[in-house]
Amino acid sequence: MPSTARFVLDPAFAVGDVDPRLFGSFVEHLGRCVYTGIYEPGHPAADAEGLRTDVLDLVRELGVTAIRYPGGNFVSGYDWEDGVGPKETRPRRLDPAWRSTETNQFGLSEFMDFVRKVEGTEPMLAVNLGTRGVKEALELLEYANHPGGTDRSDQRVAHGDKEPYDVRLWCLGNEMDGPWQIGHKDADEYGKLAAATAWAMRLIDPDVQLVACGSSAQFMPTFGAWESTVLEHTYDHVDYISMHAYYEEKDGDRDSFLASAVDTESFIENVVATCDHVGARLKSKKRIGISFDEWNVWYSSRPETERRNWQEAPRLLEDVYSVTDAVVFGSLLIALLRHADRVKVACLAQLVNVIAPIMTEPGGPAWRQTTFFPFAQASRYGRGRVLQVHVDSPTHETAKFGEVPLLQATAVVDEETGAVTVFAVNRSQTDALPLEVSLRGLEGLTRVAEHSVLTDADPDARNTLAEPERVAPTAVEGTSLDGGVLRATLPALSWNMIRLS
Repeated sequence: MPSTARFVLDPAFAVGDVDPRLFGSFVEHLGRCVYTGIYEPGHPAADAEGLRTDVLDLVRELGVTAIRYPGGNFVSGYDWEDGVGPKETRPRRLDPAWRSTETNQFGLSEFMDFVRKVEGTEPMLAVNLGTRGVKEALELLEYANHPGGTDRSDQRVAHGDKEPYDVRLWCLGNEMDGPWQIGHKDADEYGKLAAATAWAMRLIDPDVQLVACGSSAQFMPTFGAWESTVLEHTYDHVDYISMHAYYEEKDGDRDSFLASAVDTESFIENVVATCDHVGARLKSKKRIGISFDEWNVWYSSRPETERRNWQEAPRLLEDVYSVTDAVVFGSLLIALLRHADRVKVACLAQLVNVIAPIMTEPGGPAWRQTTFFPFAQASRYGRGRVLQVHVDSPTHETAKFGEVPLLQATAVVDEETGAVTVFAVNRSQTDALPLEVSLRGLEGLTRVAEHSVLTDADPDARNTLAEPERVAPTAVEGTSLDGGVLRATLPALSWNMIRLS
C-alpha cells in the first residue's frame, strides 16, 4: 500500500465543463428557511421588502447560482395562487407536509425579488403534481413567463411585476416516488402525468427546461425501476432527471460516514446507466442530464427539538455542523464535480437555517456554518473544465463501503486564465496524507497561489451563535510546485483547496 497519495493531471484527459448551475441551493417553506431566515420584516437588517440584508450578503458570498423553490415536500400540497397578490388578502393555510401553519406572506413575487437581489443566480421553480396537475402548472407558467394580455399574466402585472420572470428551470413535482409525499404516485402514473405536463408546458414556452422526478435515494426499493419507467414516458419531453441524497453518521461509524461520497458516485453512475439504457432502447441520440437538486449532510434520525403542532416557522431540521460534517460535505461536492459531464444542476438543501450553511437568529445575527466554506470555495474556484483524476492512495477499511481510498480529489482548469484548482479531502481521522500531483501539458503553471485547509484539532468543533467564527479555513505553508510536481501535506480529516497559477 502506498504511503503517499498520487495522481496525474493532463488537460488532454477531461471529464467535462462545469455547468454553473452545479452550485445551486434550495429554499423551501420548511421550518425557518423562509420566515426569520431570508425574510423577516422588522429585523434591524431588513430592507423595505422584508428581506434580511445580512443574509443576502452571505448568500452572495456563498456563490449560489440557482435557487429551487418552493419545495420540497411542501410543494405537493401548495396552491401557488395563495402566495401572490396583496399580502393582506393572502390566506393562512395548514401545511400538512411539515405540520406547520403557512401565512403566505412570502410567495412567488417575494422569492423573485430575493433572487434578483442575490445577483448571479436564477430561479428554479417546482410545480405541484401531488394534489394538482397539468392545468395548474400551465397557469403558473403563464403567470410567471408570459409578457401580458392574458388573465394570469395580467394578474402578475397588476400585482406589481410588469416584466415576466422568465423562469427557465422547472421541476415536475417533488419526490413522487416517496410514500411520504402528498399525492404519491407509482412510476407509471407519475410518468404519464409528468409527460403530459411537460408537453403542455412547452406549448406555452418551448424553451423551458424540465426536470422529471427520479428516486428520492438509492436505497428506495423502487430505485432503478422508477427511473426506467418514468423515462419511458418522459424521455422526449424532459431535459433532466432528479436525484436526492442525504448522509449522516450512524452508530458512531465515522469512517463509513467519511466515505459517503462513495455512495454518491455510485448513485450518479447508476442513474446515468439507466438513462442511457432507456435512450438506447428508444433509439434516441438525446442525453438526459442529472439534476441533483437535493443533497447534504442531514441528521434525519435525530429527534426533533420542537413538536410539529401547526406552529408558524418552527425550529425544524436545524442541524449544527461540525468540522467532520464539513469534510464529508466537501467530499460530496467533489463527487458532483467528478461527474460534471452529466450532473448539470445541483441544489444544496437548504439555504438558511434548515440543514443549511447559513444560520440566523430572529432579530439577531446571521453566521456561517462549517459547511459554508467548502461550498463558497468550490463555487468561486470550481468553474471551468474538470480534469480526470485517478488516485493511487492509501486505503482503509469501512464497515459500510469496504476498502476506501483515504484521498478523494478533483481538479478544475479555469480556461480563461489557465489556473488549476485542486479540491481534496483526507478521510483519515488520525494521519496526515502526503500528496504528489504530476502535471502534464500544464507547463504554464509555476506557483502555488494558495493552499487553504478546513480542519480542527477537535473534529466536532462547530460555529454557533455563541461562537460564530470558531471554525474557518486557514492557510497551509510548505506546499510547493517544482519540476512539474505539486507536493502537499493534507492534514488528517480535512478539506483542502490548492490553487496553482
